Amino acid sequence: MSDFPFVGVVGQEALKTALLLNAINPRIGGVLISGPRGSAKSTLARALAAVLPNDTNGKKPPFVTLPLGASEDRLVGSLDLQKVLAEQQATFHEGLLAKAHGGVMYVDEVNLLPDMLVDLLLDVAASGINIVERDGISHSHSARFSLIGTMNPDEGELRPQLLDRFGLCIEQADRVSVKQRIAIVQQREAFDHDPQAYIQQFAVEQAALTQQVHHAQQALVSVTSEGWVYETIAARCEAAGVEGLRADVTWHRAAQAHAAWRGAESVCQVDIDTVAPWVLAHRRTQPPEQHPPSSPPNQTPSNGEGGSSSANNAPTGGSSHQNGEQGQWGAMPPVAQESINQPAVNLPESDIFSPRAQRADTAASTGKGSVSGRGRSQVMTSRLDGFATLIANRGQWPWRQLKMRKSRAGQAIAHLVLLDTSGSTLGQRLLGQAKGLVESLVTQAYAAREQVAVLGFGNGGVVSILSRRRAPKNARGTLDSAKGGGGTPLREAIIEAKRLIQQWQRREPGLQVRTYLITDGRTRESVDDLAPLGDCLLIDTEQSRVKRGQGARIAQQLGARYWPASFGKPSLAHSVFAPSVFAHQPGESP
Repeated sequence: MSDFPFVGVVGQEALKTALLLNAINPRIGGVLISGPRGSAKSTLARALAAVLPNDTNGKKPPFVTLPLGASEDRLVGSLDLQKVLAEQQATFHEGLLAKAHGGVMYVDEVNLLPDMLVDLLLDVAASGINIVERDGISHSHSARFSLIGTMNPDEGELRPQLLDRFGLCIEQADRVSVKQRIAIVQQREAFDHDPQAYIQQFAVEQAALTQQVHHAQQALVSVTSEGWVYETIAARCEAAGVEGLRADVTWHRAAQAHAAWRGAESVCQVDIDTVAPWVLAHRRTQPPEQHPPSSPPNQTPSNGEGGSSSANNAPTGGSSHQNGEQGQWGAMPPVAQESINQPAVNLPESDIFSPRAQRADTAASTGKGSVSGRGRSQVMTSRLDGFATLIANRGQWPWRQLKMRKSRAGQAIAHLVLLDTSGSTLGQRLLGQAKGLVESLVTQAYAAREQVAVLGFGNGGVVSILSRRRAPKNARGTLDSAKGGGGTPLREAIIEAKRLIQQWQRREPGLQVRTYLITDGRTRESVDDLAPLGDCLLIDTEQSRVKRGQGARIAQQLGARYWPASFGKPSLAHSVFAPSVFAHQPGESP
């Protein structure tokens, strides 16, 4: 079936431009398209193939689709067993990497791509060479391609290492105007009724677009950049807090491609500003500047980076919940409180990252060995390695020995932290102490390559401090941005946590979610009518000499394990990690 014509897609001008810039200069590094379902992500990505100009050999660049369920051999290629045995000659069967060389590799739902395939893509994307090695026999070939991926952010975040490999990222809006909705439906109906006639209707425009891309490719080498271009890009990358220099290089390449697309001889401010949100969307760690750098002489003033970035403490939805504590703390304005360093959190075996206890239980129940996975609790399994078996038996039958290949089947883990940011946590700097505790948890999750999400509940509502993603290397800045004050909407936080857990597990069957409820228990709310959160640990931050014991009560109501934190007291901290503490029933105060 023919693909929908590129120029026939209604709207989506930013995405169209980003895809065409990548066609003009493939060294930009590809495009990640992030947006909700039904927003023409896949339609436009696939439609790009038809407007790509022919290469120097007069052939269309390849456009290869990588299925989520592809095997390793299908991606990297394989060696012909029969010829190796019969003729002692290694014959290579091309994989998708070889077929995509010089063109485009497209991955739909790239955020759901298995880790094994992600690792292979990262290796080849970094080197541009694919190497296949089996039992002393090897083959290598060039594999340079642009990577185009689509994803729905509600179905999970993309692994940071792969995210940074995408040169540009387009974040599509989740709403379109009524006028556009009508036009989209009408165009789709016309295409479905007679695809060939519909495509022919746009043939002239498609050909003109292809020719324009070709001219821009030819003109790219002659596009110049004055010194202020490099200074502007460097300053704005530094202001955005990007890591490394890949953003600088990508930004300059994209701006040059945009200038070539316009038919200009040199990069102007409009080129820098147009591509800015696409370069920084997935790399920035600081919010956009309110006042962008002043324009260079004879240049049009910039309106900033053209995109909006949600604050780290933007509401997750729902109205503010007023509780009994609101009257006491509600008059206080939000107060910033920085993180206070805490020692590594050596949680008991049932709570540590990639838990030994669970791996031991799984291995015992399956009768198979287990290994510590990166981001997953994993079980080692084995399957027959046909290639190695044939080599070992020199092609003779019956086989005298079998060779097995080890493989791993793992279970993804996500850590959900509920952090009490109410006004009662501001005394004794409890909020800063708790932030330090969260930072320690995030650091351990980063080392284990596991996912983390942090919700704050205070100021009369629930806010997202860190959306679910692979744990960042440094979360202090993000945590410090969360201010404390107001009442304690505990019930709202529990309900929101349950909603998120159900959403994640519905989309990722088998996902294991561990919840950490960090609170001083200063609330009059009862949660005994709410269903348990499952694998949950309540960390009680109350440090009063005469404790109210509310943390233990809440833990019991939620069916959670209970741990009283002892900030700044190493001897007590050591004792609370002792197994005897967890000999109590869930929710009981030791």
